[in-house]
Amino acid sequence: MKKMQRIMAVLLTLIMVFGLASCAQKAAPSSGGAPASETPAAEAPGKSVVIKLGTTVNEQDSFQIAAEKFAELVAQRTNNAYKIEIYPNAALGDERTMLEGMQMGTLDMGIITSGPFVNFAPEMGVLDMPFLFSSNEDVYKVLDGEIGKELLAKLEAAQLKGLAYAERGFRNLTNSVRPVEKAADIKDLKIRVMENEVYIATFGALGVNTVPMAWTEALTALQQKTIQGQENPVNVIHAFKLWESQKYVTMTRHAYAAALITMSLDKFNSLPGDVQKIFADSAQEAAEYEREWVAQNEEKQMAELEQNGMTIIKEPDLESFKAAVAKVYERYPQYSEYLSRIEAALK
Repeated sequence: MKKMQRIMAVLLTLIMVFGLASCAQKAAPSSGGAPASETPAAEAPGKSVVIKLGTTVNEQDSFQIAAEKFAELVAQRTNNAYKIEIYPNAALGDERTMLEGMQMGTLDMGIITSGPFVNFAPEMGVLDMPFLFSSNEDVYKVLDGEIGKELLAKLEAAQLKGLAYAERGFRNLTNSVRPVEKAADIKDLKIRVMENEVYIATFGALGVNTVPMAWTEALTALQQKTIQGQENPVNVIHAFKLWESQKYVTMTRHAYAAALITMSLDKFNSLPGDVQKIFADSAQEAAEYEREWVAQNEEKQMAELEQNGMTIIKEPDLESFKAAVAKVYERYPQYSEYLSRIEAALK
């Protein structure tokens, strides 16, 4: 009996020892000093810091080209420490909503058409003036130079960090009613324009019934025929298959729209200095890459518009359009200094 009791005591002791060892092993800290199950995802070995970037366009648009190139460059140059996640198709909101999200720090990044920025930095409106630029070369000289950088810096007062100017492109008119060959032909058409004061004033001067609205809403309005036309670069007309609702394209090239690769200023400032430089350099390279893509694809895209039944007026009477919108310049004396500097830079 005593022998059996001794055996039982030994067994109980062994069970207690193994049980304590097991508990100690489960509670052992990871190499980071915290329990493995509590290690923050961003700090865990092999994990990337995720940066969310939104656009309002689809995956066939040039903004997607810029976003993918930017993501590729950042991944390469940070050794995958930072990962850019792209959210197209307005998954994170329309352009103004995304800009407001970046202001508040609830959204990291976006590629946004230049038009809405006038609501956040009034000086940006100078870029929307009609027939300001006559060629892409003139545009890049200004945007990549002193004036463009100065305008990007103005955004910081609105808690936005402008990294680089990608391209929306020279804007052209489409409509479903009639061919537009001169300024008088556009009168009374119901045209969607961006929610931008200069654009509204420009088309108002042409006698248009302007309908300012977000692009996501415009697509539905075009299909339902509650509006008769819109204005956008060729790559947008092509990417969104506007031949399904529009018959006529007029190559007015009435305004150039940049596309700003933009970041929440708080998010940018939270990055280490070397990573900030990587983001800025990568944005500029992605912007230049996308511009080249737009140039290489425009002729092919125009051919496909015609193949899908659109009539393109390639040489409209631009002088009639310029004469009609000349008075728009008189409405914006606040841009006179920048306009003089842009004129001097292009000489």
